[in-house]
Amino acid sequence: MIKTTGIKKANILQGIDFAMKQGEMVAVMGPSGSGKSTLMYMLSGMDKVSEGKIFFQGKDITNCSEEESARLRLQKMGFVFQQMNMLPNLSILDNIILPAIEYQKQLERKNRVGEKELVEKVKKLMEKVGISGLEDRKISEVSGGQLQRACICRALMNDPEILLADEPTGALNRSASEEVMKELVRLNWEGMSILIVTHDSKVASCCSRVLYLVDGKIAGEYRADSDDYHGKVVLKKEDTGKEDPGKKYLGKENPEKEDPEKEDQIKERNEKRLNSWLAEHDW
Repeated sequence: MIKTTGIKKANILQGIDFAMKQGEMVAVMGPSGSGKSTLMYMLSGMDKVSEGKIFFQGKDITNCSEEESARLRLQKMGFVFQQMNMLPNLSILDNIILPAIEYQKQLERKNRVGEKELVEKVKKLMEKVGISGLEDRKISEVSGGQLQRACICRALMNDPEILLADEPTGALNRSASEEVMKELVRLNWEGMSILIVTHDSKVASCCSRVLYLVDGKIAGEYRADSDDYHGKVVLKKEDTGKEDPGKKYLGKENPEKEDPEKEDQIKERNEKRLNSWLAEHDW
């Protein structure tokens, strides 16, 4: 999915070698100024490397033009930010649909989707993340958690290959954060590749892998126990509406659905293991 070789950026990143497979959910942690967000911006083409190579789906995108990078982001990548970048004068539905309208302009007329179909897609996405009925609300009329879930819908409108999330829960309270992470884990379980920049170990513990950056270098990498990674059990049968959703998760058919009490136990255990790993390295 993504691979970097020796990427550097002035005095920020000092030679990052990193690879992420299709379907992974990876967190990038580190102290302020360690280069977390810079790494994400370079992976997306928003920022340019000083040295090294970046590959996306096997293609070298290191030296893409601004226009090529913008097209790649619009067509292949979805973004969820701490600052949600919603337009206050538009409704939730109109904010979500904006990237899709821009994308349609780039397609040949015969391949374009009509406004009616786009609106229907917005409504289906909103229903999927549990905010159906808020289509006509202004952004000031919904909660922070609801608004960030709307941002997830916006990120999904063009059917991206990967979601890039920069501190997606940073401006939310704990309850809203859990709502947002539940949706991101659900998307990953369905096969979406997700890269998250975060300071929050509770958020990072939702991921199968955690990279820790110090002074622009990968200082360590944590891997969750594959048999205990709670991304595969966060979904309950009532969430999917089916006894057998027929989905694959990290190569496993139909991962078991646990009861809420056991899910909470696994989440707590994963967070403790990650925090212990961080403490071992004095991070």
